[in-house]
Amino acid sequence: MKATYRAVHVTRPGILELVERATPAPGIGEVLIAVQACGVCGADVGDIERVDPLVQPPRIPGHEVVGRIVALGQHTPTLWKVGQRVGVGRLGGPCGVCAQCRQGHFQLCQDQPFVGSTCDGGYAEMMIARASGLVSIPDELHAEEAAPILCAGIATFNALKKSGAQAGNTVAVLGIGGLGHMALQYARRMGFRVVAIGRGADIAEEALSLGAHLYIDTNEVNAAQMLKSMGGAQAIVSTIGSAAAVSALIEGLAPLGRLILLGAGKDPLAVSAGQLVVGERSFLGSITGSPYESELALDFSVLTGVRPKVELMPLERANEAYERMKSGDVKFRMVLTVGR
Repeated sequence: MKATYRAVHVTRPGILELVERATPAPGIGEVLIAVQACGVCGADVGDIERVDPLVQPPRIPGHEVVGRIVALGQHTPTLWKVGQRVGVGRLGGPCGVCAQCRQGHFQLCQDQPFVGSTCDGGYAEMMIARASGLVSIPDELHAEEAAPILCAGIATFNALKKSGAQAGNTVAVLGIGGLGHMALQYARRMGFRVVAIGRGADIAEEALSLGAHLYIDTNEVNAAQMLKSMGGAQAIVSTIGSAAAVSALIEGLAPLGRLILLGAGKDPLAVSAGQLVVGERSFLGSITGSPYESELALDFSVLTGVRPKVELMPLERANEAYERMKSGDVKFRMVLTVGR
């Protein structure tokens, strides 16, 4: 094993720098991963632009990480072996002892690192990870395919599972970007009548090819009224942070319908009590998922042929990849290739 490794860290808000660091040894219950691929996610913006300059050494971002275990810390469960392909998502591993963990809600653990934010992430050749946060990667998936599934994939997969919709029901996906393009694929393969909702006609053909039965362009029609004319959506999965756009769709929910929120915007949603009470509609926030749920999403992706659409860049071009993602110059997902 090399004494040093390359990493991209945040020297000051918005500035990424390629550096050499000393290769760390995993601590108790940790593993050292040789990173093969790391997705560049929209959530990285907050980690990079609002970095704490007091953190030393500077933080390494990235939370869609796939690689191989190269070293084990003490008391690592025997489930994990040197050479094994693993991944780590946004949630860095539950503690197992807090109130939420004791209830089995591991994704809500109160003592869990956020990878790339409160602990170093995967814009690097090496990464330390909690064993409790590891996800086993199927052989059928390339590293660059698996990486986005550990965030965009599991987030949308879990949202659809929580939607309450059954096969044959209408499910709408608001926002056809990095998350939305995964949601369309999963929703189609789960047996829903899939409606994609976006802004502009340029994405229509691709939305249909990804699995949508119908594309609604909000520049041309009232999406909520269109959904109502179809009997309403049993579920609407919102992947965007625009409160106004989400609020405008509420009338399109069917009675007993559920709105699942993935986009975490700051503005409050405008909703009347009558919209919820009459028809017994509901809202639900959904975070990514536990390592076990991530493995379900990966396995479902293999079984049904769901794959993220990705553009690849090497680690040394991380700053370019990040700027392009931030500017919206990537159609779906950007992934950094690191090593094999």
